[in-house]
Amino acid sequence: MNSNNRQFNLSRRNSLKFVAGAIGTGILAARAGAELAAPEPVIAQNNVTPDQALQMLIDGNQRFVNAMRQNPNQDFTRITQVAPSQAPFAAILGCADSRFPAEILFDRGFGDIFVCRVAGNVATPEEIGSLEFGTLVLGAKVVMVVGHENCGAVKAAIEGGVLPGEIGSLTDAIKPAVESSKNQAGDKVANAVKANIRLQANRLKASPVINQLIQEGKLKIVGGYYDLDTAAVEIIPMAWMV
Repeated sequence: MNSNNRQFNLSRRNSLKFVAGAIGTGILAARAGAELAAPEPVIAQNNVTPDQALQMLIDGNQRFVNAMRQNPNQDFTRITQVAPSQAPFAAILGCADSRFPAEILFDRGFGDIFVCRVAGNVATPEEIGSLEFGTLVLGAKVVMVVGHENCGAVKAAIEGGVLPGEIGSLTDAIKPAVESSKNQAGDKVANAVKANIRLQANRLKASPVINQLIQEGKLKIVGGYYDLDTAAVEIIPMAWMV
């Protein structure tokens, strides 16, 4: 075999390998997309009611505050149980603040709570989509929107001004709450934080997916105010606008 034929055969063999690899990659990508679009049914169906799910969060927080933690579902047995699938009983939209570790504060473990955290606990399209997935697909029965004492994002929204990068997108999402609470008596930051909890809860409730679950009695949305000094989460009254 001369050198030209040898080079042609090698080039042809490499091309076939490339095509086969590309086909294989395409199949894997399609399979991954299908798994995201149609996740496997959960193994352990979540049969609690929305009221029961909320009470489980309240009870867990009270255990933590009273130094009576049970640390449920935090061992390796639980890890193997939920590895194939998940059925969280609750979902939380909370602040990204490092002082708000949701599973610890509510005394829960692996697979119990579907948590979305973002500065200012704002309901962005991505957060709303995530919580639609956590409720409609995974079966969480309660969504708690949790704001906290002395929230830096809320303070920045109150102070105003130009902020670098994308930080301003967070404060812009909070400003309507600041405006609605500015004439209230008392601590203006605490008032704005609570108004922001209600604002973001209303944005979640405006989701057709989430609203339908609420109408069917399969889900409820509540607001929680987290006290950094005591670790207690206070359930605050809501004012629904949608």
